[in-house]
Amino acid sequence: MVGAGRIVVAMLVVVLGAGVGQGTATAEAPAPEPFDTWTGTWEAAPSGTTTAHSGASFRNVVHLSVGGDATRVRLTNRLGTAPLRLDAVTVALRGSGPDAVPGSMRTATFDGARTVTIPAGEDLVTDPVPLAVPAGADLLITVHTPDDSGPATYHRAAGQTNYLAPSGNWAADSDGSAYTTTTTSWYYVTGVDVLDAPAAGSVVAFGDSLTDGNGSTRDANHRWPDRLAERLNTLPPSRRLGVLNAGISGNRLLREDVGPSALSRLDADALSRSGVRVVIVLEGVNDIKGTPNATDPDAFAEAYRTLVTRAHAHGIRVIGATLTPYGGNSGYTAAREAVRQRINVALRAGGPFDAVVDFDAAVRDPEQPDRILPAYDSGDHLHFNDAGMRALADTVGLGTLS
Repeated sequence: MVGAGRIVVAMLVVVLGAGVGQGTATAEAPAPEPFDTWTGTWEAAPSGTTTAHSGASFRNVVHLSVGGDATRVRLTNRLGTAPLRLDAVTVALRGSGPDAVPGSMRTATFDGARTVTIPAGEDLVTDPVPLAVPAGADLLITVHTPDDSGPATYHRAAGQTNYLAPSGNWAADSDGSAYTTTTTSWYYVTGVDVLDAPAAGSVVAFGDSLTDGNGSTRDANHRWPDRLAERLNTLPPSRRLGVLNAGISGNRLLREDVGPSALSRLDADALSRSGVRVVIVLEGVNDIKGTPNATDPDAFAEAYRTLVTRAHAHGIRVIGATLTPYGGNSGYTAAREAVRQRINVALRAGGPFDAVVDFDAAVRDPEQPDRILPAYDSGDHLHFNDAGMRALADTVGLGTLS
């Protein structure tokens, strides 16, 4: 099992001044005082490793669910095999493309230092960054890797265009002209927290590609967790929640496959995140239709019970989601459909969850209940288009999240 690694929370010290490399970072606010409240506003769960680009600058574009008075970034070497050296990390509000909003570039530090080495198997949190951000903002989180630190931990299926400057430390440049290469993965970044958000905490959407956003429009933030965040932002702060997307395309509940299994990554990707109050679990379709496929509904029930028990030990509620149809997909068989139906019957009966959201009922074709409604089908009879993603988000009762 791939270990989650420990989260190292840095001291609340911020050192500001000249930027790094070829650019200049600006500063305008004092460091926040300690003992304030941090809330998770964005997440990308590590899904694997890929070839690193030594000497490159990675500019990740991330879309925040709630705003706050300052930010901090969670960087990851969780799946790496060697220490990861970063000699520059910056945070800025996004203008357009890889360009930063003028005057918003900030240098992130680690115990006051601008460089850091993250051991293999671990995540690290920056010092507070004095950059206030609004809900729905796009941030640019840029890291420069000066040398070969082994395989890069990343989130493969971002559904977002990100940027790469193949050579040189361009982390502090507001002008994005050096970022001549694009990628649809997020590199080395796994989360963003905000300080004193007008919110009561956060909710983690914990799942596979259906949660990760496969099938929705790239660069549009139309995944169902994004749509849920839009709904939650209409509520008063006492009921509002940040939304963290812990979906991994290809992920399984019961076994390792793409990324650590749901059972092995629960703590790192859900329970340890800042301000988490509730987790929504949509996991299991890949176990049913994958190779080897899981055929025993009791194994799913036991896994769900384990997830809930572990979450309850942290005071976190868990909502279970029924498994959605995939008739017409290449992985479909009648025998596998019978397993899905039995799991859903057990979930609707209550099972171990604090509440259940019936995604299956919301998106299935009433004429062919083993299939997605054509209006919601991305085309592969498994994943949802933008309308289907909205239907999933609209099915979540906001009262169940309180």
